[in-house]
Amino acid sequence: MKAFRLDELEAERAANEGAYLQFLRERNMSVGLYALDAGDVDPQGPHGQDEVYVVVSGRASITVGDETTEVGRGSVVYVPAGVTHRFHHISEDLRVLVVFSPPES
Repeated sequence: MKAFRLDELEAERAANEGAYLQFLRERNMSVGLYALDAGDVDPQGPHGQDEVYVVVSGRASITVGDETTEVGRGSVVYVPAGVTHRFHHISEDLRVLVVFSPPES
């Protein structure tokens, strides 16, 4: 078993001064913590893997392809591989668990 604490992951991510911390990588998936502060611009582009976002905290909008929705704590969003997507209008610091399948390359 592997178990993680969000507060420890956030501290490690902040110490590494990056927006993304991959903390689990297995044969069929990888998992990371993605952080964008209020007002930030999300620089990401399409990925070669399917993704699931689980919003841990914060508020923002996300556009996936040509669809937009607001997200907050407890929101879950699926993004198919190769589809353009981006968080925007980040009104509260956003912390998101990201599951990639297959693992992010």
